[in-house]
Amino acid sequence: MHAQTPNTSAATAPSSQRLAFDIEIQAPPEVKDYLQRHIELQRYRELIDLDATELARLLTAAERNLQDLLGTLGYFSPEIELLALDTPQNPKAARHVVIKVQPGESVKISDVTIEFVGPISQDDAARQQREAIRETWALRPGMTFTQADWDGAKTRALRLLTAQRYPIGAIVSSRSEIDPDTKTAQLSITLDSGPAYRLGPVQISGSQRYDTELVTHLARLNPGTDYSQSLLLEAQQRLTDSGFFDAAFVSLDTAGDPMAAPVLVQLREAKLQKIVLGVGGSTDGGARLSMEHTHNKVPGIGWRAVSKLLLDRETRSLGTELTAPPDEAGWRWVTSALFQSQVSGSSDVNSQRYRVGRMQAGERIDRNYYLQHDRAETAAGSESTTANALSANYAWTLRNFDSLPFPSSGYGLGAELGGGTTLGSNREPFFRAQGRWLGLWPLARGQAGTRSSSRAGRIAVRAEGGMVLARADTELPSTQLFLTGGDTTVRGYAYRSIGKELANGEIAAGRYLAAGSVEWQRPIVVNDKLTDWESTVFLDAGAVADKPSALRAQVGVGAGVRWKSPVGPLQIDLAYGVEVRKVRLHLSVGFTF
Repeated sequence: MHAQTPNTSAATAPSSQRLAFDIEIQAPPEVKDYLQRHIELQRYRELIDLDATELARLLTAAERNLQDLLGTLGYFSPEIELLALDTPQNPKAARHVVIKVQPGESVKISDVTIEFVGPISQDDAARQQREAIRETWALRPGMTFTQADWDGAKTRALRLLTAQRYPIGAIVSSRSEIDPDTKTAQLSITLDSGPAYRLGPVQISGSQRYDTELVTHLARLNPGTDYSQSLLLEAQQRLTDSGFFDAAFVSLDTAGDPMAAPVLVQLREAKLQKIVLGVGGSTDGGARLSMEHTHNKVPGIGWRAVSKLLLDRETRSLGTELTAPPDEAGWRWVTSALFQSQVSGSSDVNSQRYRVGRMQAGERIDRNYYLQHDRAETAAGSESTTANALSANYAWTLRNFDSLPFPSSGYGLGAELGGGTTLGSNREPFFRAQGRWLGLWPLARGQAGTRSSSRAGRIAVRAEGGMVLARADTELPSTQLFLTGGDTTVRGYAYRSIGKELANGEIAAGRYLAAGSVEWQRPIVVNDKLTDWESTVFLDAGAVADKPSALRAQVGVGAGVRWKSPVGPLQIDLAYGVEVRKVRLHLSVGFTF
């Protein structure tokens, strides 16, 4: 017996019209709601001219429909009773239909057989794929059989088959043999892999402005590689994220030679130039105005140029970055210049930064090495100092989150190392290191991202540290030193207001940084449904000094809410700074690591 899931829904009559009948279902809770939603009898309640003979015929059909519905839930020997009572005194319905259901014992799975035909059955290279399909099969002996679970298990098995090496795989047979007497089900499925496929030449359409080399370097689909759906999706994402294309679609042409199947790349190019004007704000910098100009192919050199002007209460900056097209390994040359005026602690800092190097951006790992020149003029009261430095740096970032920009589990790790010398009359060497880490742990057992995991929420732990090693009398640019405090660091304190305290009470950047945060994030549930909002409570701490022994943590505690907005996570926090004894509102948008 093989029951099918119906596709029906209850009809709703206008409140002013008397129904032909209403329905009362008396059944255990685990089946009652399902029957109310899907029973076909619901569709005929508005037939006000329905006579007794027609209703009797509908009730007979309803009994068969109820048996099919219960079969989809794994109940194949139910007891069903239907009664129709005249209710002339009821202004809403002429009759009252009572449906009594005793579903009986559910059918249990007794045996599962999964077989493979085609090349996958003999190919040693596909052994792990066969094992993965068997190990992740959702229906096990002893479990309750339902039609929805059976359909879902078959769909997942086929998805695993066609996701790697065998894109035209298919289910050639599937059987669910139900024995009503023993209340058992024997399941069998046979998967035909079809031939194994390998990637062939990349065929590009829709690209006129950029040459083939740019597309192939971004896609990174090497001919001869075993087919993998994830490879195509990652290539598609890289093309879209590159900024050169508004849309990209990557697919495999399975009509060709399986050993060299063409990869079809369909593109829609982005505009050559664009200007983006922005208006925003945060509690760190107040109202913000920005203007960004992008030229995707600068005449003469073919590099991309991105120039940006930003103005807010704390910072005024103008910068430009030139980026070369990527090579086959994804590395590209980058050069940039940044001119900035910023309130930093108790000082006003006017700085310039020039950088040249190479970078590689991956799905999970980013790498960057570069030479950098820093110049910073720091004014505190009537005193002003200027410092210059030249350094060689390496930066590495790992992102291992389950999803972005709304992660619920995983971790991120970043590290920066640099060494160089100050410039001017007294040249002194220095070394700089900085690290940061973010971990997210769901509190519920089971797979992250499931309903139970989401309801329980998660714990987020953040840690950051940095140090600059140099002689005590070395004058370093303040942009190479550390400050903390603000929306995304230590809440309860003003932006970059935590630093080393000078003898006159002013705050300056220091050589050592230690900061961290513990946060409990929990979804807000309304009417037993998860919403796009979360509540949070947190504890932040941070310290900056010129010596490790002088680090004194400044603590902030508070609570807030999060919203999954279309532009990323919106964070609204109210925090109390224990050291300053003030309550501060913090507002920020986006997730970056």
